[in-house]
Amino acid sequence: MSTAALSHAPWLQHYPPSVPATVRTDGYTSLVALLEEAWRQHASRDASDCMGARMTFGQVDERSRDLAAWLQAKGLRKGDRVAVMMPNLPQYMVVMGAILRAGCVVVNVNPLYTARELVHQLKDSDAQAIIVLENFAHTLAEVVTQTSVKHVLLCAMGDQLGLVKGMVVNFAVRHLKKMVPEFRLPLDGVRTVTRFNKALAEGGSLNYKPVPLTPDDVAFLQYTGGTTGVSKGATLLHRNVVANILQSEAWFKPMLDKLGDKQLTVVCALPLYHIYALTICYMMGARLGMLNLLIPNPRDLPGLINTLSRHKVNMFPAVNTLFNALANDPAFARLDFSELVVSNGGGMAVQQATAEKWLKITGCPVVEGYGLSETSPVATSNRLDVREFSGNIGVPIPSTEIAIRDDDGRDMPAGEPGEICIRGPQVMAGYWNRPDETAKVMTPDGYFKSGDVGIMDERGYVKIVDRKKDMILVSGFNVYPNEIEQVVNLHPGVLECAAVGVPDEKSGEAVKLFVVRKDPALDEDDIAAYCRENFTGYKRPKFIEFRDELPKSNVGKVLRRELRVASPA
Repeated sequence: MSTAALSHAPWLQHYPPSVPATVRTDGYTSLVALLEEAWRQHASRDASDCMGARMTFGQVDERSRDLAAWLQAKGLRKGDRVAVMMPNLPQYMVVMGAILRAGCVVVNVNPLYTARELVHQLKDSDAQAIIVLENFAHTLAEVVTQTSVKHVLLCAMGDQLGLVKGMVVNFAVRHLKKMVPEFRLPLDGVRTVTRFNKALAEGGSLNYKPVPLTPDDVAFLQYTGGTTGVSKGATLLHRNVVANILQSEAWFKPMLDKLGDKQLTVVCALPLYHIYALTICYMMGARLGMLNLLIPNPRDLPGLINTLSRHKVNMFPAVNTLFNALANDPAFARLDFSELVVSNGGGMAVQQATAEKWLKITGCPVVEGYGLSETSPVATSNRLDVREFSGNIGVPIPSTEIAIRDDDGRDMPAGEPGEICIRGPQVMAGYWNRPDETAKVMTPDGYFKSGDVGIMDERGYVKIVDRKKDMILVSGFNVYPNEIEQVVNLHPGVLECAAVGVPDEKSGEAVKLFVVRKDPALDEDDIAAYCRENFTGYKRPKFIEFRDELPKSNVGKVLRRELRVASPA
């Protein structure tokens, strides 16, 4: 941020005294350099605890180096994309480090994706390899021959961890198969199918060749709906993610430092395949030598509370849905929160009732922030030392600028609504192979147009008041009506349809689908079954309503806003 820009940054006057206005983000040539430094510095500390099994930073360092050597031996080169399809398990830390150290690009995949969702992401990214938990390999088996994937690496729950092999720990049991299907070679294009432990063993006997990386090399493709709903990869460079780690460290560390020099514990209940947990829990956590309490299935509240009961946690990132569920569970209220100093909420609006109940139980306020996949992700945060709930998303974090602009790109005065636009070193390079979509969201002066409508007050605090997009936010997950409609319209019994978000007590919003029949016999069960085949859980319509016609504009565009207004649920 330039000196001139700082003069127009009222939020800096409201920073905590120990948080700098800017951070230097050019001290590392790559994310690998930052992580390797952290792994060496904290080598003897535990990096993760998952179901009682622990792994040190030194082991993450060693195993990721071995796996990187294995990837290189399979012919993977700098810039090749490698997909990861796993829940929160210690192997995630290893494979993430290995892919980056091999010079490759990480493509994070929701492990509960359907075959349709998975094949799009693998084809769009042109992934050459995939690392997948065996419980979800049945989905991969359906589509792998339609992709460029040449190498499949299968992980089991207990690999290298001392856990019971094949243990699923009630992880989304309804989605699991008993065992991985047979990958019988030859499969079109697939050269190898290897087990995780075997790959580590083979890699340990190979010479890992460090790959020269620059700040402008690609580190991650984080898939998001962007402005349209067609899933596209936000291209995050090494410098983008390094910057956001350092920016977030500058914001969080002063509060965490109040606990002294001991090792701190962060609850990693948000999925690591989402950019927030990846950047904050894993990578900022590694930099600070924190123990990541990995939660494979946060929906299992008794299991989560039992895990929390064995630790004094210090940092707890979550979405409103999880905060609310825990705050309403009597067993949670009996835990020890004496060392919890940061409860940070994002992904969806934190409700005041939830925040007040959480504060009463834990003594630690929920601090709202804001970010997107396109911003690596953190862009704003409230102060961590303020206990009152404000309902806003805070101020820009160090080295970040926020502008509120109208449709013509003009800055709006304080208190007037406009699109939230973000500029800073954490902003993506663009959408992967989508220059047309990139041009829609990036301004000539380097701001990313978020699609969210907000207001900024005289102090520089920002509040979201609306969304320009028709995006639906289900428990912090983005659902794009275009995707739902495009797929449902392919059903032979559907003439046309429209998807909107409606209020939902548990998830904030839920998907409601309006359908005009082509086949008079089509019923709700038919549509629900079709959606189960084509969408992962949070995208599936919770409500289905049949209509004779849909409201449309004079040019024939479906008026989703009218459907939302007419249908509170």
